[in-house]
Amino acid sequence: MVYHHNSLEFRAKLFALIIAANPHPNECEYNLVFTAGMQIYKDEERVKMLVINTKEYVKKVHSQNSLNIDGLVEDLLKEVRQIPRYASKIDTSLLMPIVECCVDEDTSTYQIRMIEFLNRLKKEYSNDA
Repeated sequence: MVYHHNSLEFRAKLFALIIAANPHPNECEYNLVFTAGMQIYKDEERVKMLVINTKEYVKKVHSQNSLNIDGLVEDLLKEVRQIPRYASKIDTSLLMPIVECCVDEDTSTYQIRMIEFLNRLKKEYSNDA
């Protein structure tokens, strides 16, 4: 049983946002999600769910069928507005290492800008909470 499933989904979207910015992610990114997940949950089953959900969101963005980067951003914004305590789940120190997986400078810059956006979002909603 996965407790706080919505919270796990929110974290998966955070990781997916940064990973999906790279058109060619590989195991490097997902290994970092696993490592970060262990820091967060300390429960391998929950971490495996986090990785699976993250991969699903990235796949949806890259398949361009039902979700894109902007849609993911909108989902995250909506969730933080509805549940301001989710802002505390935005941990950019866990997201930054993902940038190191990418060799393309433009993609890395894009990922860093997204992380900066998430940091501003966290600050904005942490003050309101």
